[in-house]
Amino acid sequence: MKAAELAALQNEPACAHNGKPEKAGCARPKPGATAGGCVFDGAQIALLPIADVAHIVHGPIGCSGSSWDNRGAHSSGPALYRIGMTTDLTEQDIIMGRGERRLFHAIRQAIEEFAPAAVFVYATCVTAVIGDDLAAVCKAASAQWGVPVVPVDAAGFYGNKNLGNRIAGETLLRHVIGTREPAPAPPHPAGVRVHDVSLIGEYNIAGEFWHVAPLFDELGLRILGTLSGDARFAEIQTLHRAEASMVVCAKALLNVARGLQQRHGVPFFEGSFYGVADTSAALRGFAALIGDADLTARTEALIAREEAAADAALAPWRARLKGRRALLYTGGVKSWSIVSALQDLGMTVVASGTRKSTHEDKARIRELMGEDARLIDDGTPTALLGAYHALGADVLIAGGRNLYTALKARIPFLDINQEREFGYAGYRGIAELARQLALTMESPVWEAVRRPPPWAARDTSAHAGAAHA
Repeated sequence: MKAAELAALQNEPACAHNGKPEKAGCARPKPGATAGGCVFDGAQIALLPIADVAHIVHGPIGCSGSSWDNRGAHSSGPALYRIGMTTDLTEQDIIMGRGERRLFHAIRQAIEEFAPAAVFVYATCVTAVIGDDLAAVCKAASAQWGVPVVPVDAAGFYGNKNLGNRIAGETLLRHVIGTREPAPAPPHPAGVRVHDVSLIGEYNIAGEFWHVAPLFDELGLRILGTLSGDARFAEIQTLHRAEASMVVCAKALLNVARGLQQRHGVPFFEGSFYGVADTSAALRGFAALIGDADLTARTEALIAREEAAADAALAPWRARLKGRRALLYTGGVKSWSIVSALQDLGMTVVASGTRKSTHEDKARIRELMGEDARLIDDGTPTALLGAYHALGADVLIAGGRNLYTALKARIPFLDINQEREFGYAGYRGIAELARQLALTMESPVWEAVRRPPPWAARDTSAHAGAAHA
């Protein structure tokens, strides 16, 4: 990828602070500085959940393990995305210039054995350095077998994970979106008009979007496709025909929403499905952009019904969680959307991590928590535990990498990131979040592990007896 193209991707016009002085405070991709994920890592995260595609990593076998299937994105059908495929380049292949030949044969094998809807080929640092022409190989393979073969030029040394997300989005805009027209919408059982919408930056972690999808069906909102949880290649091709899009994770794929708006006139808004208030706001956001009075009225009726049901389901949990204090350390959309969800439960968020958050994310945190909101950028164990104890927190809510920090410190911990096993989205998901928080904080294990071991008491008695003698 050319330097000018990389620079263009780092400049995001849809970002509210683009071109302003505070832009200097944003995390800027630096080639070679890959701590926290590289470009290749980010591209895989954004595209792997497309379930019926064969994803081939063109490079040494070690690269294929980076981020493969670690996001916890669930599929309601095909599971091809969970099969790791790589050209497994060795030193001999690199020295002898056999990379492109191996890639062509790998594409053939994937198509003949798995009959994928498409093939995505990911560049790695090694294949970018030796100059393998992915675009040419993919074009030849597509012509040979009549299957879309998409080159993803995302060598790790280009920059960080966020840039990789954007490169993945730009790849879809160039090669996939707009290459197919959607089938006509089937009649709605209630006879209402059906509107086509899309979701961007929604990954269906632990199947959580399935808590929300029935609400869209009831309202007559047909989801043309999502980027990229439980997605199908044919659905991604039709996103240009959506009447409105919702951006769930702005830092990852905002460029796709902007591209759809500029090229195809698809309006978008940013929202979240975490918590009662945010789920209602998301449904209202679609109704507002579409501008159908009947849809708006039905949306309000559905929200009233679902909020009443959620309040009833949450009442016993709120009684147990009210006043509890949480330290939240995550990033991106979760840095503010989970704050809203916890406040729905009557909890107090004493601080929120913002290491991967945009300026808009931070502004929303302050809107929810007040101007004096404590924001944490340092995620080291010492800093997290220091803040936990200083602020009197009752639970640490963070990603899986912080699990052992919490266990060693003998404090309650809840995994909120992509490795988690429970879905927390929507009106149903917030009840599951409340349940898991209560189970975590009320577990008798914490009292047991903080209690001095029996042998410590015996040793103390023995020493006291010896001293008395």
